[in-house]
Amino acid sequence: MLDDGTPILSILLMPPHISNQIASASPVAFPTHSARAGAANASADAVPKSVRKALRDTFGHEHFRPGQREVINNVMQQRHTLAVMPTGSGKSLCYQLPALALPGMTIVVSPLIALMKDQAEKLEQADVDAEVLNSSLTNSEQATAVRNIESAATDFVFTTPERLADPEFLATLQRQEIDLFVIDEAHCISQWGHDFRPAYLGLKTVIEALGKPTVLALTATAPARVIEDIGNQLGLESLDVINTGIYRPNLQYRVQQVTTDHEKTMAATRLVRDTPGSGIVYAATIKAAEAMAEALRSAGQDVACYHGQMGSRQRRESQDKFMNGECRLMVATNAFGMGIDKPDIRFVIHAHIPANLEVYYQESGRAGRDGEPAICTLLYLAADKRLQQFFLARRFPDAEDFKAVYAVFKDLPSDGVLDLKRIRDKLPQIASSRLQVVLKRLADVGYIEHSSDLNYALCDGDVRPRSLIELAESYLTKDDNDHRALEQAIFYAQTGYCRWKVLLDYFEEYSDWEKCGSCDNCQNPPEQRLSDVEQAIPASSPHIVQTAVRTALKSGDRVSVRKYGEGVVDHANGEKVGIRFPDGAIRVFLCSRVEPVN
Repeated sequence: MLDDGTPILSILLMPPHISNQIASASPVAFPTHSARAGAANASADAVPKSVRKALRDTFGHEHFRPGQREVINNVMQQRHTLAVMPTGSGKSLCYQLPALALPGMTIVVSPLIALMKDQAEKLEQADVDAEVLNSSLTNSEQATAVRNIESAATDFVFTTPERLADPEFLATLQRQEIDLFVIDEAHCISQWGHDFRPAYLGLKTVIEALGKPTVLALTATAPARVIEDIGNQLGLESLDVINTGIYRPNLQYRVQQVTTDHEKTMAATRLVRDTPGSGIVYAATIKAAEAMAEALRSAGQDVACYHGQMGSRQRRESQDKFMNGECRLMVATNAFGMGIDKPDIRFVIHAHIPANLEVYYQESGRAGRDGEPAICTLLYLAADKRLQQFFLARRFPDAEDFKAVYAVFKDLPSDGVLDLKRIRDKLPQIASSRLQVVLKRLADVGYIEHSSDLNYALCDGDVRPRSLIELAESYLTKDDNDHRALEQAIFYAQTGYCRWKVLLDYFEEYSDWEKCGSCDNCQNPPEQRLSDVEQAIPASSPHIVQTAVRTALKSGDRVSVRKYGEGVVDHANGEKVGIRFPDGAIRVFLCSRVEPVN
């Protein structure tokens, strides 16, 4: 993390050059731990012999991967933990191994039905009992699963946040001994995250209703702001963060500029034809995915397609064909891929600019999980920016949403309560995702109460309409953040800098090298780097223009850096600038983090 990064909760596993800079950050509400202390706690002897034996005998691995031992040790010591580990780093073992050593049951919350099924089947193949409860089961299958949970005849329960919102199911779990509560794809709980899912907002209440078991949250991507928000949304008194970093040297990033949709299709066809092995092509819309799949079939490729409007059986068949190697190519929307355990994907192609670099890293990171080289290519058409801007519209609730929801509670008798289903029935005009955001926000500020039996009730007191408007206005910051993140993705597509360095900058991670040596810009540097980029930037992209201008900083210029305030440029070298502050310290930043002072 760079010196100006937002402080994180606590970092237990990072290279020293990162942890040293974190130590200088201002404190936050959660306790922090030094990297050295984390390493000491993660010694080989700290993990019980039974866990190391299960690693070898049950799961067939001789050694832990980076970060696994530290996370497992934390869980065994009953410390709430957020593990930020790249795709393919073995996050599942971080809860599977300690859960087998704990006497009670482990709850695993996931947003993806296919992922639950895959993980449960793998556990059962290892002679470990696991139950799955989600909407894909028949009534008979659900009844059998509930009976097994009630009789404590299972070690693991895989379920969705939506199912945990069912009071009857929650009551069943409350009668069990729950030792570990696992939240997979934990970035989904953060309203700053790239894949925010409002159903996750109810997990804080669920954790409290289950007696506050040890929580392990897992994600592949989480910038500092998302990390802090995850802790806040879960309402935990402490949360250790173990972050192994995002850099994966086997991933080779490329951007290919195109000027029309037809040129894009032709480029995708060439890349698929010329790149051996299996791959994924991502499209931003269902229509575009279907069109791309048809074009590739017409070019002689064996293609499976996957998107949200397909029936569950069709999606399962497409996924099975790709996973089993019956076809080498999957064309899909972002509905496909989270948690997919296929290690030999050799390439990922994006047919549209992503909404932000978190999305792009998460999806491109599905390539090369086996550690072998893989190519990640973005086909960049400047006009695609408008598509992402359309998707960003009305993502968050407005003042009318807040007023309508609060009015429903005002109409209740003084002792009246509502569950989520009845609220939805009363407000069909409000999208379910926005409704859950409004309810969570109203509960956070004390206007309504969300009880452990999952009912909502009005709190004492009267709320002025202006207060509800101010709650809605607070989401303008989030909307602005989303648009800035899109501009950063566009900068990635247009820059002449090392692609990996841009990604590391976005995730506020530091590297001691200037070039990865494997991306397109490192292997074939543009003849005119920044000047060409600046000339190509439209006037509607102020963030990128400012980024370009900042690289002209020179010694003696007065500048300002978030968190550190004003200082004077000591030296500037390419994309980095050293700044001397009034305390005499010289700190180095990327130019994109520095604001000139007039």
